[in-house]
Amino acid sequence: MEKQIEILRAEAIEVIGAAGDRPALDSARVRYLGKSGAVTALSEGMRHVAKEERPKFGKLLNDLRQAVTSALEEREIRMLGEADAADVASLDLTLPGTPPPPGTLHPLTQLMDRAVRCFRRMGFAIADGPDIETEWHCFDALNTPPDHPARNEKDTFYLPDGRLLRSHTSTVQIRVMEETPPPVRIIAPGAAYRRDEVDATHLAQFTQMEGLYVAENVSLADLKGTLEFFFRELFGPETEIQFRPHFFPFTEPSYEIDIRTGALGDRWMELAGCGMVDPAVFEAVCKRRGDRVYDPERVTGFAFGFGLDRLAMNLAKISDIRMLVENDLRFLRQF
Repeated sequence: MEKQIEILRAEAIEVIGAAGDRPALDSARVRYLGKSGAVTALSEGMRHVAKEERPKFGKLLNDLRQAVTSALEEREIRMLGEADAADVASLDLTLPGTPPPPGTLHPLTQLMDRAVRCFRRMGFAIADGPDIETEWHCFDALNTPPDHPARNEKDTFYLPDGRLLRSHTSTVQIRVMEETPPPVRIIAPGAAYRRDEVDATHLAQFTQMEGLYVAENVSLADLKGTLEFFFRELFGPETEIQFRPHFFPFTEPSYEIDIRTGALGDRWMELAGCGMVDPAVFEAVCKRRGDRVYDPERVTGFAFGFGLDRLAMNLAKISDIRMLVENDLRFLRQF
């Protein structure tokens, strides 16, 4: 039986090594290791071996099975390598590759970068905050009364635990004042969420940039000068800018900002809201901090905010705001 094992080992290794394709290799596997294979048949002959010889022949049979299995695996690996080599044999590796088309920044990203650079030149730092907010940060601290329409579930995305998706990045202003004493000069670009019906001029999720400057003796003139400089940097030095009285719960006095420039035609276009920080906002921050560093008798400040999507539409003359989020390469390649 020992001689049979050696003969079978040599035969199996020779047959497996000569297998030229996958079917031949599978046939060899069944021929030697299948239920009716040669190795299995030889194993059944163990019952005719003397009891004292069985450990010896058992080890020989186990070695045979392992040798055949290893030969099958090695041949399969070699066959895969030969197939890969055949696939690339006709390739000329000296030919230059096909370069991928160059990408560009999204028009909204380009605008945000321009806006950030402009405000950095005026000493503003970037601040960030969570998209999921509390009612206190989003409304209460900003002097928004409980019956204000913005607090209605028809306008704001509320979560089951009472938190909400921030409807503006003014929440970042509150968080910064909670952690940092004045003077504060920050901009807060980021996503905002409102239950607006999606159409050519509205999105349920849009990008907003808000700013805050708080220090001693900050005046309306500082606000006016800051925003006039910013919008003329974006739209050109000939841009006309007007501040139209408005109402916001968190600023007093409050203004809407309209611009008129030749690139946009002769009509006035509303682009932003702004105002002097309402003393009630400073009082809410003081109460939360437990000190009086934002005492409205000592400090003043201004705040402003605008949608970057709308600015991008105006600058690039885009007719439908949905184009900014559809990721259509035919549109994005223009930028």
